[in-house]
Amino acid sequence: MNVQGYQKLTLLDFPGRTACTVFTGGCNLRCPFCHNGGLVRTPLAEPNRTAEVLTFLSRRVGILDGVCVTGGEPLLQPDLLDFLKQIKDMGYAVKLDTNGSLPDRLAAALQSGLIDYVAMDVKSSPAGYPLATGSDADPSVYDRSIRLLRQSGIPHEFRTTAVGGIHTPADFAAIGEWLRGTERYFIQRFVDSGNLLGAGYTPFSDEEMAELLNQVKPYIPHAEIRG
Repeated sequence: MNVQGYQKLTLLDFPGRTACTVFTGGCNLRCPFCHNGGLVRTPLAEPNRTAEVLTFLSRRVGILDGVCVTGGEPLLQPDLLDFLKQIKDMGYAVKLDTNGSLPDRLAAALQSGLIDYVAMDVKSSPAGYPLATGSDADPSVYDRSIRLLRQSGIPHEFRTTAVGGIHTPADFAAIGEWLRGTERYFIQRFVDSGNLLGAGYTPFSDEEMAELLNQVKPYIPHAEIRG
């Protein structure tokens, strides 16, 4: 398990939980607007902090009640389920963040009984995936992950970071149609962390974000803007 860092307290990353966020190193996508670019470029830049995180969590039992495992892409970690079991054995609820590119591994995680909540990034419309991910993305792979989540019975959400220079209103109309009827979908504001993989990307204005939401609403009535 390659843990490159952790945030000791978050009230935002895990809905309804006081949580710790754990960052795994490495990703199989190259989204040019990725705000954790360092975890993609140099996934082993820092010493492995797995033991440190587990010790920290053992001391926060009864204070924290959840752990969000994010990345990078956590499902790349071959021993992820062993790590999650150690967390669950301490009594924590577990949230998994994923880009949806590894449906077989996602299926195994969903069937493990170790996951309490999943957030999947929907990077763009099916046609927009290559631009948004910096890769030769096959939308059918991501569609399989979407279907797995919707059939899992596990609470989950889908989310898209809206980025000027990457997305158009038409992309969000297509995303809405793709995810039609899902209960939890969020359009997130892009923030330039200063550590992006690409350059020249901008956030949408409040008015533009409202228009993107309007494109989604006919398909996902409860969609919201986050951030």
